[in-house]
Amino acid sequence: MNLVSPVIVGIIYCLLMSLIKEPHRRRFNAIMVGGAGAAYLSGGGFGPWEIPFVALMAYVAYRGLESWTFIGIGWLLHTAWDTAHHLKGNPILPFSHDSSLGCAICDPVIALWCLRGGPSLTALVRRSPSSSASPATVESRSERRPPPAGTDARKL
Repeated sequence: MNLVSPVIVGIIYCLLMSLIKEPHRRRFNAIMVGGAGAAYLSGGGFGPWEIPFVALMAYVAYRGLESWTFIGIGWLLHTAWDTAHHLKGNPILPFSHDSSLGCAICDPVIALWCLRGGPSLTALVRRSPSSSASPATVESRSERRPPPAGTDARKL
């Protein structure tokens, strides 16, 4: 469950973010990845090395205001930072030993979504081919088709 739950959290995050319209969705996610960069500041796991990481994440977040790619890169950088903290034994939540591991599993899910341009997952679900078309929809599609070549459209 320690491995599955973070994936589910990442998917839920992407679904909830899908409710925000563009371009606000991208900008909000840039702010989120910038905040994630500062998540370890209070724990001080790597001492003064936390500061350059926060600065790097601030830069990536700033670039992310106009680029989903930078937001995705930011989540991948945070994944690496989470992994390092987990291996050092300095979790993001001091009361939860595997919290950094969970974050390192969740973040790439979010990163992949961002690297795909942060598409609205709710819109994708609405447009899925598994949803059956109503007879009226099928009828209206056939009405829009041009008549076969060589036929007189007036006789149809």
